[in-house]
Amino acid sequence: MTHRAHTTPALLPWISVAPDAPYFVDEHGAPWHPIGQNDAISWPELAPLFRRRDLAAVERHLVWLRDNGVTCLRLMLEYAQVRHRYIEKPAGRFVPAMVQLWDDLFALCERVGLRILLTPLDTFWMWLHWRHHPWNRANGGPLEHMSQALLCGETRQAIKARLEFAVRRWGHSGALFAWDLWNEIHPAHAGDSADCFGEVIADLSNHVRQLELSLYGRSHPQTVSLFGPELEWKPHMPLREPIFRHPDLDFATIHIYKSHSIDDPRDTVAPALAMGEVVRECLAETPPLRPFLDTEHGPIHSFKDRKRTLPEPFDDEYFRHTAWAHLASGGAGGGMRWPNRHPHVLTHGMRAAQRAMAAFMPLLNWTRFARSNWNSQVEAPGHHVFACGDERQALVWLLRKKAKGPDGLMRADLTPQPVTLRLPRMQGASRIVEFDTVSGQVLGEQEVAATDAAVEYTTTPMAADRAFAVRALA
Repeated sequence: MTHRAHTTPALLPWISVAPDAPYFVDEHGAPWHPIGQNDAISWPELAPLFRRRDLAAVERHLVWLRDNGVTCLRLMLEYAQVRHRYIEKPAGRFVPAMVQLWDDLFALCERVGLRILLTPLDTFWMWLHWRHHPWNRANGGPLEHMSQALLCGETRQAIKARLEFAVRRWGHSGALFAWDLWNEIHPAHAGDSADCFGEVIADLSNHVRQLELSLYGRSHPQTVSLFGPELEWKPHMPLREPIFRHPDLDFATIHIYKSHSIDDPRDTVAPALAMGEVVRECLAETPPLRPFLDTEHGPIHSFKDRKRTLPEPFDDEYFRHTAWAHLASGGAGGGMRWPNRHPHVLTHGMRAAQRAMAAFMPLLNWTRFARSNWNSQVEAPGHHVFACGDERQALVWLLRKKAKGPDGLMRADLTPQPVTLRLPRMQGASRIVEFDTVSGQVLGEQEVAATDAAVEYTTTPMAADRAFAVRALA
């Protein structure tokens, strides 16, 4: 299978980081938000791509996603859970059926208007199923074991060759949002050391960027992901600098699987609090104008270890709460769920939550929103506060305290009450829009007079939660 470089214009405009805000824009300067989730080429909704079994069904699904506010799917070029989805077999030979699958998927995404966050390796299943993998030296590949993947020179050349194939074949496309150059980079991939992370990232980044510049005159954004709990489990290792501040990367990401809350939720409030706190901590590590976003989260411990699929009403609210905690705390988009359900797809309720979030986005000027995290600075008595803002705009999401029912969900019989909302970091007259995160509807807006100390506003009566978009008038 040969490379195929493209010179024809992309149907979709390319995405880049906004010049004046830690968010994304398309090449025309319009704001773009990564609203979506993780998917895989062998999971139910994309499986019909293989050997072109039913391209029409996949296109209908992608249209449905788009119509529900989804803009982005995170995908692995090779999903190694099963043996018949290897992109190379043997090592260095690209499998025609898999290349056709990706040709078709990029063409469909361009036509429909969706984008892909693409990572070349499925490191989790590679490790678990290493005995079968084509890169295994026992199978004719370059690598003795995944524990040396970041240290082996032959493997470095193999991953660069895979990236080069993808750049030449699909890198022309605006359907490619960005590269995750190494999925969940881990000390275990380097003999239990993180010392090489910066050098590896620089090498892969430069290889991809220079190739894209030579072929297309521009390059797609780049990141490298990390399994987030490692930041707590391995504080002695140099993980933060390469993940959050590496000079060659365009945005920062981790996978937010906070133990005992996000990874195994017992109610729908604790995961939101965990998400808000992790995002706050990550923003403190990230340069001010560099976007940060979660690119994997979900009930991984409940599903994988405890063999439990969360009840759908509970999971829908858990999903919506974590998404708004992520966005309102300063993350780009709502975070990207790993389904962790059986079947391995998101529910219709989760799609409704994504559609509602997409409806909220036009209420702020994201291209000029140089936000910082305000979770601990905005005041709203009786409510958990998730907020971010600058001197001109703010985003606030409130979640009522002491409102959980015995099933872990927010009680449906809550009496709506007004809340006094105070934003100490904003001054001057402002317009505040109230937004229902369930229905995706604007509930009303009001102008608030200028004060010297803060913007203060008394909301209309609210029950469990509500979002607010605040913009200065002058």
